[in-house]
Amino acid sequence: MSTHISHCSNWSSEHFELEDALRKAHIAMVSIPAPGHVHPNLEIMRELVARGHRVTYANTEAYAEAIAATGAELVPYTSTLPTEDPGTSFDDQIGFYEIFLNDAIAMLPQLRAAYENDRPDLFLYDIAGAPARVLANEWDVPEMQLSPTLVAWEGYREDMAAMTEAMLQDPRGAALFRRCDEWLTENGLGHLDWASFMSRPPRGLVLIPRALQPNADRVDLDRYTFVGPCFGDRSHQGTWTRPADAEKVVLVSLGSAFTQQPAFYRECLRAFGNLPGWHVVLQIGKHVDVAELGEVPGNVEVHRWVPQLAILEQADLFVTHAGMGGSTEGLYCGVPMIAVPQAVDQFSNADLLVQLGVARRLDTEEATADRLRAALEGLTGDPQVAATLATIRKELREEGGTARAVDLIEARLR
Repeated sequence: MSTHISHCSNWSSEHFELEDALRKAHIAMVSIPAPGHVHPNLEIMRELVARGHRVTYANTEAYAEAIAATGAELVPYTSTLPTEDPGTSFDDQIGFYEIFLNDAIAMLPQLRAAYENDRPDLFLYDIAGAPARVLANEWDVPEMQLSPTLVAWEGYREDMAAMTEAMLQDPRGAALFRRCDEWLTENGLGHLDWASFMSRPPRGLVLIPRALQPNADRVDLDRYTFVGPCFGDRSHQGTWTRPADAEKVVLVSLGSAFTQQPAFYRECLRAFGNLPGWHVVLQIGKHVDVAELGEVPGNVEVHRWVPQLAILEQADLFVTHAGMGGSTEGLYCGVPMIAVPQAVDQFSNADLLVQLGVARRLDTEEATADRLRAALEGLTGDPQVAATLATIRKELREEGGTARAVDLIEARLR
């Protein structure tokens, strides 16, 4: 009997020690200084802190305030990314990948120095946080990727073979792939090529709607879990109240990076200005002078930045560049979209939204006042669009979001 009690006592002690260690784990998040790579995971950090974990977050000083607001500790590093005007460097795939490889190479020694004597119990990392995976391998620390965008599917490499081959035929591309392989070899990951290293993490959480994932039926669900968007309280970003006389509201926003489009904004004013029953919220970013817009109709409010999610929760139409963040927020709020893609993945996102039956795509040169007005009328007057959006909205809110993501992260700790 006493032996049994002793065994029970030992088990109980070990159990509570394990639970205590789990509650007090050091979890390190690694990301890059870009809104679409930070904002999607901040609520996860907040919840991890609320559950008793110590969370450190590697990023630049530019995100110190946002990170501190979650209760996480900033681990600062210097980034080489062109954050002031990222669009200018993404003209070709080789240049696009080169930018991120250069940043990863520059980031790794900084993170190694920062964490050498403060090693985490778990590394979380954004899709552009490659050095975290290197350190996780080097220090035998568990890891998990948090993807704010689409992930690779079974057969992805074969589907992308033509693009890869075209890059290899270019001397710049061949040199890029050699540098990637050399960097991995130098850091003990020579058994992986760059494509496998970047697109096949041991475990990953996907923070976008499954509806925006190409070939979702071919995604390895033993590797990836779709938890959907992880939104939380954004009152710190400000609030917005729908005017009492506004029958319907349209938000026009090209995000934060690709906003230097005064001609497009003028077309939006022509399309929606003075439209009976409609109120327009126009976000123009920091590059455009308000004077370039010309006369602003009385039903339009113009801002350099807006609390987007707060407005979408009250909006009836969203004119967007179809970035992954904006597309996700539009679906989460059940708002039909006019997609006017500007760069990188926005074109494929726009096409997916159209395929879902919740959007119309107008490339910038096609986005005339007449076509914008026609798209508004077609989308907001179609009951099938509303029904499809209602279904997606319901599915998204049942994915689990932040709470499910943190449960899975804690399971990875165990």
